[in-house]
Amino acid sequence: MQFFEGVVIAFQSIVANKMRSILTLIGIIIGVTTVIAVVSIINGMNNYVAVKINSLGSNTFIIDKEGIITSEEDWINAQKRKDITIEDMRAIENGCVLCENVGGSVERPWRVKYGSRYLEDVWVSGTTYNFLEVSDIEIEYGRPLDESDEIHRMAACTVGPDIVENLIKFGSPLGKDIKVGGYYFRIVGVGKERGTFMGQNQDNWVVVPLTTFEKYFGRHRTIAVYAKARDVAMLQEAQDEARMIMRSRHKLKYNQKDDFGIMTAGSLMQVYNSFTGVAWMVLVIISSISLLVGGIVIMNIMLVSVTERTREIGVRKAIGARRRDILWQFLVEAVTLSIIGGGLGVALGIALALIIGKVSPLPASIQTWAVASGLAVATSVGLVFGIFPALKAARLDPIESLRYE
Repeated sequence: MQFFEGVVIAFQSIVANKMRSILTLIGIIIGVTTVIAVVSIINGMNNYVAVKINSLGSNTFIIDKEGIITSEEDWINAQKRKDITIEDMRAIENGCVLCENVGGSVERPWRVKYGSRYLEDVWVSGTTYNFLEVSDIEIEYGRPLDESDEIHRMAACTVGPDIVENLIKFGSPLGKDIKVGGYYFRIVGVGKERGTFMGQNQDNWVVVPLTTFEKYFGRHRTIAVYAKARDVAMLQEAQDEARMIMRSRHKLKYNQKDDFGIMTAGSLMQVYNSFTGVAWMVLVIISSISLLVGGIVIMNIMLVSVTERTREIGVRKAIGARRRDILWQFLVEAVTLSIIGGGLGVALGIALALIIGKVSPLPASIQTWAVASGLAVATSVGLVFGIFPALKAARLDPIESLRYE
């Protein structure tokens, strides 16, 4: 039997038994759809997070009280640590010779008001004047905060583009006063648009001088220190220098762990990858179960099909069909069903990924290898689980088959 003839017979059988064929396809469709959709979303997230994290700078590191939190225990332990103070930041600034720039930041959410319009939960940060040099914030127009603003505790601020869009609306925002926590600040610069990250708006912010922040809102308990190494090659040594300064200031003994965290773009990416590694494992388990169920369904439906078509098999053998022809017919039918299921699964998976990408902050990146893998696995499932029914059909005795009612 030629391949094309086998495919034609398989399609005829599928069309003749629509409901049975649909039930057969469900497991394959679910498995392949899951693979395509989740792989697309995870890869899109990987690309998105990599760009955002790397925007921190390959030679920049952050020292803060909590560090990277991956569990409830980490969070509880972090709350017991000493605060990181402005004096700690100044010590790093003066003592870290491999650091090109050292800045600090404190932040908290506040209501920001302009006229009768206001925004809730705007992140208001108090920063050192050189903070822009060690962060990923860029000024679109106007000017950044400068040393004079910090020294004289000026009520000046730079704002994110969302503040302008939602509060100022008309005319230039430069020189206009916004109200933060009961105090007025004059806008001197507007940041470039950065979009969202992990569902968080990165354009809804206000930055004021750190000294002004303390003047109006009191000294914050702990700050985050941002440091920029002189060169990427010096990043680790610069971190070690800063670590020794912090350990000395916190009077830690040689056998005591750090009571602060140090983060780089690389370490943040490692933590993110560890989380996505779990997602990959869950994906493999779910899709494997779906495909296994789909394979078992194919095998059972094909066995039912063999029983129902026993007389047909007998007739085919009586007019000259060989065992391998019957084997080929049922094997091609099983594989054809799987390929159809795989194709539908790919289409649904791509559609689902694109829909999620449109209606949520999760980006989607369709991967060619995932599409190819989905089709290949679906075909393999049909081949593996179709062998037993095909062998059973091929081994039927033609005389007994013709007697079957």
